[in-house]
Amino acid sequence: MDFKPDELRWQAVADEIRRRIADGVYRPGMPVPGEPRLAVELGVSKGTARRALNALLADGTLYSVLGKGTFVSQPDSAAATES
Repeated sequence: MDFKPDELRWQAVADEIRRRIADGVYRPGMPVPGEPRLAVELGVSKGTARRALNALLADGTLYSVLGKGTFVSQPDSAAATES
């Protein structure tokens, strides 16, 4: 994954996950890879992957189910969180 000099790595990872959602790679209700797998796939640390996932959880793009994983929210769920 290429990073712009002024871009934080976690933001680039979050943007890549958003891109994958927009492209239909990850669909609503579908699990997204965990921190270790994302870190390997994108060439970043697990901490960077964690921060990106936490940002996407905070903005409603993703949701977490204890013991199950992290999933893509329904499109209207993210919009409802922002209002």
